[in-house]
Amino acid sequence: MSDAAARDGVTVTAERLIALRHLLIEAQRDVTVSALPGGFAIARRGNGQVIADSRLYIQGDDIRHVDRGATARTGELHVRTFHEERDRVCFLVADFRPCMLWGLRRALWSVAAAEALAWLGWQTVETGGRVGLLAVTGGDRIHIPSRGRVRGMLGVIGGLVRAHDIAMSETRQGMQSPPLDRALSGLDRLVPRGSEMILASALDTCGDGFADLIGDLSRRRRTRIIRVGDRDLDRLPAGSYPVTGPDGVTTRIRYGGRMAAAPSEQEEIDGCTFHDLDAAAELPQGLQDRIA
Repeated sequence: MSDAAARDGVTVTAERLIALRHLLIEAQRDVTVSALPGGFAIARRGNGQVIADSRLYIQGDDIRHVDRGATARTGELHVRTFHEERDRVCFLVADFRPCMLWGLRRALWSVAAAEALAWLGWQTVETGGRVGLLAVTGGDRIHIPSRGRVRGMLGVIGGLVRAHDIAMSETRQGMQSPPLDRALSGLDRLVPRGSEMILASALDTCGDGFADLIGDLSRRRRTRIIRVGDRDLDRLPAGSYPVTGPDGVTTRIRYGGRMAAAPSEQEEIDGCTFHDLDAAAELPQGLQDRIA
């Protein structure tokens, strides 16, 4: 791996995505709300009755939840986590086509997308839900069926890392981005009815059938789109700019000036919610403020 590819913000690593779990636990320790339907978030009493998992003790955890078995096996203090009895499925969709493998500042758009999806995936498993994944590249797809607990999330993270490595290889070979609607064909057969589907993409080259595809999914599922981009791009004047690729080679490209993040009609897909994510935002603050 070249020095450029090894820099933070260029590659998707399992270590980084796993570390988001600890950041999430710290951020949500004092902000636990109920999953009851309605327009208001209310404080939830207790932690539920179903054991979800066991993790390392963090200062402030309830000592009554100490997991004696895990503590004895590892020699480190562990506590049990609990969730309410419910079955929530969150299906994550990552767009790793070549058009996602670039960025202006902190991270490539593809890396920011993977981080956002991992953050939301950890939110799901920490509250007792299940997560699945479809990651699409220029010419490949990786599907991870929905599973619960940490094991399920680790499978999703493994899929994100493998798919991004494939995408980086395809980009070095000069592969072009297929239309997003074609890359996502058959998605309705993978996402369970009644579940939540979250797509992270810059929405470049969507294809004529994209709105219909998402609209059909939204009829029996909750759909959300995280629109990834760089806010500074709108302020960038037209001109020629140096761009460093995944292989460390720097070339120059011409930029024609301000361009829209996505066609306005895509904001009107019935049943779908859009969120904007600045790839330059530092984590976890950027994720919490924009897509929590």
